[in-house]
Amino acid sequence: MADLAIRNANIVDGTGRPGFHGDLLLSGGRITSVGGRAEAAIRTIDAGGLTLSPGFIDIHTHFDPQLCWDGFATPSIEHGVTTVVIGNCSLSLAPVRPEGVRKLVLMFQVIEDIREPTFDAAVPFSWESFPEYLDHLRGRLGINVGALVGHSALRSYVMGPDSQRRTATDAELETMCALLEEAMACGALGLSSSYVDVDEQMRPVPSRFADLRERIALCHAVRKSGRGVYQVVPNFLSREQQLENIAELSEISRATGILCSLQPVLASPTAPEVVAALEAERARGARLYGQVMPRTFDLNVRLSETSMLLFGLPRWKEIMDAPVAERIAAFRDPARRRALIDDMAQPSTMSASVPYLRVGKTRAAANQVYVGRRLKEIASAEGKPVAEVLIDIALADDLETEFQMKGVLNADRDAVAALMDHDLLHVGASDAGAHIAQFCGTGDTTHLLEYFVRETGRMTLERAVHRITGELARDWGLHDRGTLEPGKAADLVLFDPDTVACGEEVFVDDFPGEANRYVRRAEGYRAVIVGGEIVYENGAYTGARPGSIV
Repeated sequence: MADLAIRNANIVDGTGRPGFHGDLLLSGGRITSVGGRAEAAIRTIDAGGLTLSPGFIDIHTHFDPQLCWDGFATPSIEHGVTTVVIGNCSLSLAPVRPEGVRKLVLMFQVIEDIREPTFDAAVPFSWESFPEYLDHLRGRLGINVGALVGHSALRSYVMGPDSQRRTATDAELETMCALLEEAMACGALGLSSSYVDVDEQMRPVPSRFADLRERIALCHAVRKSGRGVYQVVPNFLSREQQLENIAELSEISRATGILCSLQPVLASPTAPEVVAALEAERARGARLYGQVMPRTFDLNVRLSETSMLLFGLPRWKEIMDAPVAERIAAFRDPARRRALIDDMAQPSTMSASVPYLRVGKTRAAANQVYVGRRLKEIASAEGKPVAEVLIDIALADDLETEFQMKGVLNADRDAVAALMDHDLLHVGASDAGAHIAQFCGTGDTTHLLEYFVRETGRMTLERAVHRITGELARDWGLHDRGTLEPGKAADLVLFDPDTVACGEEVFVDDFPGEANRYVRRAEGYRAVIVGGEIVYENGAYTGARPGSIV
């Protein structure tokens, strides 16, 4: 007798073909039959015409630390996600030597806004090698995990401080390749790198000191396993350098046969050039994809938290690294205020967006007149610098004011729809698990179904499901899942396409290390099944932990 039968479902199988009505059986964590009338099972779910699809895959997350205390990567499962890929952007939690732990943590704090107290409270670092790290995760997971080895972590482990000074010697490169081969043999999914990120001292991260020789050698080491992905963050701050990065990735892919995935590709004036470059390199034989997110890239800034908009300003970064009480004192100090005002008058990269922030949630009565208004507008009306307005409003709320950037990045919905449907752009770039005090990256799968399928009709249900299941599983080497076929892993989602919806972001206090985060809950999901076990049903977690390293 089968373990579970799901009857009377609209089956959208992840291949992109039209949906069909039928039943599905599973046993031992695997699908045993699809379509037709299923035989008896230990448990039966009547789908009542709801849609049954493969579990969704999120290829760009930073749940690395969170999985140490939350094996469900909440709230991902609530949005139908059954597999997350971690270790992106050159950062993974292994390999790491005891003396290198703090350096790795500080890079996570700067690049992904996951703060040091959270690591101190909940990440044990009881491992050194990548296989030991994967063993630590096994048995704790309610969700499947594909784990990339971070190039910066690997380089730092092998080269120490020299990883941020020079290229690798032959001996060092040989050691890195051996460690990568070991990691792949034990379940790693590939390698991640970065051309743009900086560390806590605003120096280039270790991966940026690698030459082409090193990158090709490492990708050869990955490919010895017979699978593997090379994920990178290009220098998206420079049009010329981004195109140069794409050309180099093409050379790496053609030399090694590896799939290269770069993110983000946002709807912007440079997007057509990026897409054209991907098309040109595909014509040359490269396996090269970009990652695009379906949502508008909105974010929030609180001076009590961290912010990617402020890290590029040295005086601001110095204060934002301090405890809240010290920040308040610094913002009140006249001399330091003048320095901060001068600093923001010369914006660097993302800090140029600060004047366009709107005042969101606030507690002080005096701040109510500012709600909904941009800092630039307030500064002009009051004859003050933007930095002074930002500080004064925040101080009135003990730095808890929510400043919002909405409708600025990735906001052209027609352009996003075109990117979402391009064959060389994967649905990804969610950044779920990172920048948690600025936005919630989880929920893109639900937004895709709610907005692009139901509300606008820009994509069919079958096409949308294919893009976040079978397509990603095929291209990323997850060949035992992603479609509803006998023998495939029983990762399943049962949902109502007429009601599936992504809730508003809510700021909650549920993170270790006295940290806060934004979450987005979902509606319309009846059940989420991982490895043949129901993990989430009717709005509640069951407690099952069948997740695996994939």
